[in-house]
Amino acid sequence: MLVLTRKEDESIMIGDNIEIKVLELRENQVKIGIEAPRSIPVHRKEIYLSIKAENEEAARVEPPKEIPVIQPNKGDPKDGSTH
Repeated sequence: MLVLTRKEDESIMIGDNIEIKVLELRENQVKIGIEAPRSIPVHRKEIYLSIKAENEEAARVEPPKEIPVIQPNKGDPKDGSTH
């Protein structure tokens, strides 16, 4: 894990297009801002883990059983007709 020290209004760049900026410092809390392309999802970790668990659960659910297809009547088997 890379550990960096930043002061209020200082940033960290990840690649060319993700910026993490320290917006505010309080007693035991830090407020950060994240600028990233919309194509990159950004979540708090607890939300990310919840989404991951839901996706894993959905992948385990068995698909519905096949519904039998009823073939149309091809004639009356008693008289041997096919119309």
